[in-house]
Amino acid sequence: MSTEQIYLDYAAATPIDERVIAVMQTYFTDDFYNPSSPYMPAVKVRRAFEDAKQTLANLIGAKSGAVIMTAGATESINLAFNWVTGHVVVPNIEHHAVLRCASALSHTIVSADSRGYVSAEVIKEAIRPDTQLVSVALANNELGTIQPIRAIAEIIKNEREQRLISGNLTPIFLHCDASQGAGQIDINVARLGVDMMTINAGKIYGPKQVGLLWADSRVQLAPQIVGGGQERGMRSGTENVAGTIGFAKALELVIEHRTFESERLAKLRDDLQRTLTSAFSDAVVSGYEKHRLASYLHISFPGIDAERLIFILENRSVLVASGSACAANKGTRSHVLTAIGLAPELADGSIRITLGHQSNTENVKKAGKILIEEINNEYARIKR
Repeated sequence: MSTEQIYLDYAAATPIDERVIAVMQTYFTDDFYNPSSPYMPAVKVRRAFEDAKQTLANLIGAKSGAVIMTAGATESINLAFNWVTGHVVVPNIEHHAVLRCASALSHTIVSADSRGYVSAEVIKEAIRPDTQLVSVALANNELGTIQPIRAIAEIIKNEREQRLISGNLTPIFLHCDASQGAGQIDINVARLGVDMMTINAGKIYGPKQVGLLWADSRVQLAPQIVGGGQERGMRSGTENVAGTIGFAKALELVIEHRTFESERLAKLRDDLQRTLTSAFSDAVVSGYEKHRLASYLHISFPGIDAERLIFILENRSVLVASGSACAANKGTRSHVLTAIGLAPELADGSIRITLGHQSNTENVKKAGKILIEEINNEYARIKR
């Protein structure tokens, strides 16, 4: 990353940590062997791969046999849905991968409130006797709003118990996409109470196109990639040894430094928020301010064309987003902002700022100054 460039889109992608690259390097060169081969160098690679999976499992409070390696969060989400034959419940602010999976099944879309918060009660009301899966993200990828996963898990647990009493044998499970938030809040599966969880290495300073799905042994998953039977037959294909080892190191590092880093980012975020809202009294901050990821600031400037502003900021070496990377790439208004009822003039003038490892007092302050200058320029242009 250029030293002059101020990157403020960590929710879209994170730079791989040098310590992660270091542990991966040998598996691209010297220890390149296929872990399914029978000779000793390959057996050693297999052990390293299994050790990395064990580390990943330990870090989320799970057993390694319940962890399935994938090529990222989207694949993990698809695998989490692939076994379902009945009804599913998902919020209207979920990632497109979740919404698209749900759309292929009998489904109910529940509404988040204006803060992007999905109440446990709303989920409870949507559950039917044939509901098999509820999927709620740990934190929303555009607003950073942290969801009440533990409370939702209690509802699923109670529903499961009531079904057993009534003789309804339909299984029901809770899937949580923890792609956003894994490096900032607790992701212990037992404490969260979830039955399945998705994590993405590319969001926590690990390698891209590497993810995992943890699934409780009660969940009877169905494979969507068949072949040689790797990953307990759930995800065939030669194992991504380097990626898995890098993922384990990345998750280890972010969990180790999670408390300190969250406090550091929250202070930077709050300072930037005060700077921008002081300069523009009509600016609107979206999300649940008391329950959001420390790195997130979603802010709208009425009347401003956010897409135009982003290009202007890029010319000044400040990189921000207008929403999720998926929506921005399609040039469409964010479904999340529409779902929370944000007025069109605010939605179209909104930017998502997300902070990370390279964010510091100096460059965040500089970015704030540039933002104020360019937004003022845009307002002046509009009035001419």
